[in-house]
Amino acid sequence: MPLPELDFRLDDFEAADERTEETFWHAIESEQDTLTVLAEHHTPDGSHSFYVLHNGAVTWGIPGEPQILALHLQRDSARRTFRFEHAPLPLAPMAQSWLIHRGCPPDAIGLNPGLGPPPADEATRALERRLMGDGDHYACGFSYTNDNPNDWVTVVALRALNERSLSPFRVVVEEVDDKAWTHTLREGAFATVEEALQWCHDRLAGTAGPLPPLRPPTSFTRPAGIPKAPAPPPHGRSR
Repeated sequence: MPLPELDFRLDDFEAADERTEETFWHAIESEQDTLTVLAEHHTPDGSHSFYVLHNGAVTWGIPGEPQILALHLQRDSARRTFRFEHAPLPLAPMAQSWLIHRGCPPDAIGLNPGLGPPPADEATRALERRLMGDGDHYACGFSYTNDNPNDWVTVVALRALNERSLSPFRVVVEEVDDKAWTHTLREGAFATVEEALQWCHDRLAGTAGPLPPLRPPTSFTRPAGIPKAPAPPPHGRSR
């Protein structure tokens, strides 16, 4: 199956300023030959393009670096200039979430099913959907991508941005089965950042135990002996 052609649709466009030109070259253009399009969407008026890309060059760089790249191109058709935002991220659903929260329609940035191992089960698909939707609720504090075929795994430690979260620190683990050619995604909850990071390091060393389950939201139960508050009067008026 031929790979989708990577087209930034920038013919007759130039960078909006010198800094944009330099940054785009170093971050994107210089590695264009190693980028594979996993998903893309272009607005009908051509003003925005959204990409989920795999950067094959990363595997030869610093060990553990994220291999997924989210890219948002913004074009000014009147001035024929462009600007861009980008973010290297460890998991494709996180890249999709990053793009969605920059205006990409959620149903327009689905991954190409012919590229990469498909989800192994419904639990993986459900977690991927949730990461796409609420990825902006968490900040990525640590990640490591190991693409060794003997243990193809990505671990990600996340911190909840909501200080009242019941599970302030979470670990998401993606594992690839190169024989079945599928991947699984699982999530665990931790009370402290130290525990989350330790589990990640243990998993990379092959010594981790099971992921701690997420804490379900607890419903408030009124203690015995405390009466219910009186019902408000009709129409909010006192008698």
